[in-house]
Amino acid sequence: MTDSALEPTPNQCALPRRFSDFATFGEALDYAAKGNRGLNFHDPRGNLQRAYPYAQLREDALAMARRLIARGIKPGDRIALIAETGPEFAALFCGTIYAGAWPVPLPLPTSFGGKANYIEQLAVQLASSDPAMLFYPSEIAEMTGEAAARQGCAGIAWEELADEFAPDYALPEARPGDICYLQYSSGSTRFPHGVAVTHEALLNNLAGHGHGMKLEADDRCVSWLPWYHDMGLVGCLLSPIANQVSTDYLKTEDFARRPLAWLDLISRNKGTTLSYSPTFGYDICARRISSQSHVAERFDLSRWRIAGNGADMIRPDVMQGFVNAFADAGFRASAFLPSYGLAEATLAVTIMPPGEGIRVELVEEERLSGTPRDLSRPARYRAIVNCGKPVRDMDVEIRGEGGLPREDRQIGKVWCRGISVMHSYFRDPEATDECLVDGWLDTGDMGYMADGYLFIVGRAKDMIIINGKNHWPQDIEWAVEQLPGFNHGDIAAFAMETENGEETAAVLVHCRVSDPDKRVALREEIRDKVRAITGMNCVVELVPPRTLPRTSSGKLSRAKAKKLYLAGEIEPYQLLAAA
Repeated sequence: MTDSALEPTPNQCALPRRFSDFATFGEALDYAAKGNRGLNFHDPRGNLQRAYPYAQLREDALAMARRLIARGIKPGDRIALIAETGPEFAALFCGTIYAGAWPVPLPLPTSFGGKANYIEQLAVQLASSDPAMLFYPSEIAEMTGEAAARQGCAGIAWEELADEFAPDYALPEARPGDICYLQYSSGSTRFPHGVAVTHEALLNNLAGHGHGMKLEADDRCVSWLPWYHDMGLVGCLLSPIANQVSTDYLKTEDFARRPLAWLDLISRNKGTTLSYSPTFGYDICARRISSQSHVAERFDLSRWRIAGNGADMIRPDVMQGFVNAFADAGFRASAFLPSYGLAEATLAVTIMPPGEGIRVELVEEERLSGTPRDLSRPARYRAIVNCGKPVRDMDVEIRGEGGLPREDRQIGKVWCRGISVMHSYFRDPEATDECLVDGWLDTGDMGYMADGYLFIVGRAKDMIIINGKNHWPQDIEWAVEQLPGFNHGDIAAFAMETENGEETAAVLVHCRVSDPDKRVALREEIRDKVRAITGMNCVVELVPPRTLPRTSSGKLSRAKAKKLYLAGEIEPYQLLAAA
């Protein structure tokens, strides 16, 4: 069915909006079901395939809950779900919560890594979460079934469950302090951490979304983000339910094939749009549009009220490139809404006030490196993006050595405290105690505060420290990306130990050049570029395209790239010695 045969759920509704002020998520869905808003699923070209009002979602979820109970599921059991964007997953996720069990969303296969790696990732996350059952779409039954068999849990296609009779069982009564779901971070592979989130934590964070974005009556969400990642699941599925917002979805794989379908869908929205993306999503769209394209004839982005940025480091140059590409279609730079968050805080920690757009500060290299500047070289700066103010009920503090708080514009570790901070890492008290101290969460990120706003510098664990000087891998990666022929995500920089035991930087670069002499010249050009910004020599390896690993949410995984490279699983091109 297409748009001509279906009507999407409306933007406006007579039901008074409540900003996630519920005791449990079940109560939130019960309330949303009293109105006529809902979820809307679209095909790869953005044509509406299924309108799914919250009333129908609730009815299906209650039936799913009773089917689960009939299968012997008890409160506290884990139910693993392959998070395909569609009504089946939404009903099962909510139904699991109604049954008192804990849904565990897990990723779909991606084009990175292949079948064996996907099965291995699933098996490891299943071992960590120890679910009673794994539900999946029948199209990937072979892979998911193999992973479930390794763990010894039942693997069931969700179509099979949907066909079962739903007895009229009484449902357990949830309490605010009960665990609502487990969330695995996108990088959770070899040593996965299942973040346990309570109903109270979830709803508090969703209220922070609603108030922070200053939701309006005519707002409508549009999303292609995966539901196994916290920004897609919490920000673009659970938040619209708890804040009663109609939402339009493209599947993530459909966005990857036709990214401009995202902008087409926004253009057809008759209300005001809320839509989030990591930096790379905006970058892909800007690259797909040539300077000769008549964007004003194809797109209408004038009603895009909030263009959220998050999930990775925000690149101001990429955001400016998007503005340049789509300003003629009505896109306003003030619509950008930078934010910062992580699964361990449920999702949002800070959000930029709507309308303020992207604001940056130029930070001197010596502040980032922690060492005095070499006066024989020109001063260099990096643009650090303002990620906004803490959401409601969230405290943010920057701490230095010894855990002491730092003053404004002093760089240190980012800590946060609030109702929406996670309960724990599932069955991992040691990891929980490492990052939760007296109610404060060590985010693992570095940044600074200025006038109540948070600026993120980078991940502490990614920092490359050589001869006592700090080098941020994204600075190296961004510098190489400025050379002709490179895209965002083509470069991975990390620290490694040389044969003589010294630390150095390694830079792996996707190479699309086939001529051997040109490859040698390219490697030297990259070395010169890195030397110019860091003052040091580094190991440069040219690797085949699509070699660098990604997390399940599409972000470059430096840690995995390093592991694969050192293990010999990433094989660089063999180059002749430079003349």
